[in-house]
Amino acid sequence: MSDARATVSPVDTDDWLTDTRTSYDTVADSYADYVRESLSEEPYLRAALALFAELVHVAGGGPVADVGCGPGQVAAYLHDLGLDIVGIDLSPAMVDVARREHPGLRFKVGSMTDLDLADASVAGLLAFWSLVHVPDHALPGVFGHFRRALRPGGPLLLGFHVGDTSRLKTEGYDGHPMKVYVHRRQPAQVAALLREAGFTVEAHTLLSPEESVPGAVIFAR
Repeated sequence: MSDARATVSPVDTDDWLTDTRTSYDTVADSYADYVRESLSEEPYLRAALALFAELVHVAGGGPVADVGCGPGQVAAYLHDLGLDIVGIDLSPAMVDVARREHPGLRFKVGSMTDLDLADASVAGLLAFWSLVHVPDHALPGVFGHFRRALRPGGPLLLGFHVGDTSRLKTEGYDGHPMKVYVHRRQPAQVAALLREAGFTVEAHTLLSPEESVPGAVIFAR
């Protein structure tokens, strides 16, 4: 459970953070176009988000953080499910897009490596495909911040690409230049790191297992 509290130091911030911020500042508008209707084509992801919203409501409700929110399409979906959501993203340009496209919602610039949320301040937290550029050495610190920010028993939802490789991505949406590493991980690896950070893993599901790059979601508390 996420009920123990500990001081978490910022993760070592090396060039990957700067590269990720700059890359997504560059592709913000194109990326928003790419993902704007993405949930409409993903019934299992919508089901996972609906379950996450239900778990937050059952636990008593309260503020929820979408960490690595991008242009805000997932935050908007959760808002429509009744959650009090705030989106957080590393890229200022991406936050600008999210505010423009979803003017009734709250978005702010921030990093999951030094998460600007008070201890036990959120009733739920999700990182939906936003761990993809976080290197292995930074994940324990990131998960420590997630645990610190969550209320006791608060649900955590992660979505990520499944695989065993890391590759450098140099061209992004609409051909814009990027410089980010794309990390694919196995659910068992992510679950083990969550347990080490003090979470109880409740479920994980493999999505599109027949595709070359499956996805996975993990629910934890």
